[in-house]
Amino acid sequence: MQKIIIDTDPGIDDSLAILMALNSPELDVIGITVVEGNVPTEIGVQNALKVLEEAGRLDIPVFKGATAPLKHEYVSAQDTHGLDGLGESDISSAVIKMADKDASSAYEQLLTDNEDVWLLALGPLTNIAISMQKTPEVWQNMSRLIIMGGAYQSNGNTSPVAEYNFWVDPDAADYVLNSSPIVAEIVPLDITRKMLLTPNILSLMQRLSPDKSVFITKIIQFYFDFHWTQEHVLGAVINDPLVIVHALYPEYTSGISKYVTVVTEGIALGQSIVDVADIWHMEANAVILTRVDSLHAMSEIIARLLNIPIETVLTEINHIATTLEALS
Repeated sequence: MQKIIIDTDPGIDDSLAILMALNSPELDVIGITVVEGNVPTEIGVQNALKVLEEAGRLDIPVFKGATAPLKHEYVSAQDTHGLDGLGESDISSAVIKMADKDASSAYEQLLTDNEDVWLLALGPLTNIAISMQKTPEVWQNMSRLIIMGGAYQSNGNTSPVAEYNFWVDPDAADYVLNSSPIVAEIVPLDITRKMLLTPNILSLMQRLSPDKSVFITKIIQFYFDFHWTQEHVLGAVINDPLVIVHALYPEYTSGISKYVTVVTEGIALGQSIVDVADIWHMEANAVILTRVDSLHAMSEIIARLLNIPIETVLTEINHIATTLEALS
């Protein structure tokens, strides 16, 4: 199994991504580190523990990380995810507790004790930047860095040009991209916006697995309501689960290898600038994804959330498509 660390700020879509990873036999989650972001870190820790309890994976340690960005004032996204971060779902607090170590100490230990570790970053990059500054040598054991963040040719979701994770801590994002010992893989809004969990997809999930869909149904309605009010979208964009899909199935995505930097001040705060024309003649520090096979990616998300074969999902989707075609 591939060893992974998940750095996250759960968050509705983060929670779905964590659940997917836990349901993936190919992945060995050796730790979850929590950062300020969608919700304050304390709430994020509780949400990570709730997901572990839902999945029956009480063996995985959760580490509390940074509570504020490196330089900028912290602004949560509780308007998007609810005050509890899980869509005001009132899910009971977990009975398990977080680990004693903080995130930075956890990285030092986990990356020292393990080789060939993938890091999946679902939130602002504060924890990772702090650890890279403190103990850069241990990061040589990271063999893959996948980041949900930024926007290339798409508009932002927090400002006209900035995606939330990069906007919350642009200094950390820029530092990590320019200090990572390996080329990062960026999963930007350009392709995550194609991961739209709609009410009809939720209905399909409820029919395929009534028990497994209960948790998802509890947390997603708030997200539906927010997207309808904010963007007049029927459904919810689930950004972070695409990180898990890309990690497991890189053939479902493709992108361009370029130098990427993040704006740290001013009106364009948090904007990811991709030097697509090689104006600066800088060595590429990222592969920013530009294409996704939406059908197979969303089918994989459904399958792993419900812990059922993807063939079952594809069969049902094809059946629905055939029925609709016959009615047209």
